[in-house]
Amino acid sequence: MIEFAGVTKQYPDGTVAVDNLDLVVPDGTLTVFVGPSGCGKTTSMRMINRMIEPTSGTLTVDGSDISTVDPVKLRLGIGYVIQSAGLMPHQRVIDNVATVPVLKGESRRKARKAALGVLERVGLDPELAKRYPAQLSGGQQQRVGVARARAADPPILLMDEPFSAVDPVVREELQTEILRLQDELHKTIVFVTHDIDEAVKIGDRVAVFGRGGVLEQYDAPERLLSNPANDFVAGFIGADRGYRGLQFRHATGLPMHELRVVAESGIDGL
Repeated sequence: MIEFAGVTKQYPDGTVAVDNLDLVVPDGTLTVFVGPSGCGKTTSMRMINRMIEPTSGTLTVDGSDISTVDPVKLRLGIGYVIQSAGLMPHQRVIDNVATVPVLKGESRRKARKAALGVLERVGLDPELAKRYPAQLSGGQQQRVGVARARAADPPILLMDEPFSAVDPVVREELQTEILRLQDELHKTIVFVTHDIDEAVKIGDRVAVFGRGGVLEQYDAPERLLSNPANDFVAGFIGADRGYRGLQFRHATGLPMHELRVVAESGIDGL
């Protein structure tokens, strides 16, 4: 479990990026941080692995205050996926994926063998392991990024707008792949996006951030769509998205987690 308790990030110039955030990410859930640019969603996520230090408040992982944990040790136990994958261009795919296990002390031979299995799990042909990142498509690079984050089998994955740089078709494929992996592995995932459609499709819970780093609403996707907390949330999700989404839910009788699977069919409002 990840818990933010009164967490604030204020920069020396007085800018408040995150304002008194109280939020709990339950174990084994995929929680999406969503909002417009500059709303503090990425800052909030990066405080989890101490890439950014809070100004005040407490952030705990499994009950332990992360400010007391060595940042390097903390990060080795948390997978991290960023936009455009962030792969090391001078290393082959297999060595990119094996990076963290090797840093944690595994032999390179053992780490490479495990990397092949992880590549298959994210839907990549093991033959690609011999290539360099520049020889892969954008979608393949993102899958390698996910594989690298998963290679050491961390309990927590942080995903910072990982699919925003790929085309819409590939993006839908990657979203579906994340849902499949999550159904299988039940990791604790914090996923940042600016796209409310993506948030509703993949999230177990969705945190909507507003200007000034204020958490406007934190709810299950269905409740977010049907009961926006205020005008900002209603405007951000779109005036009729919730109505149409609920219409479809009532017509089909499907629960929200099954609607996410159907959502990729392109039905308006989901």
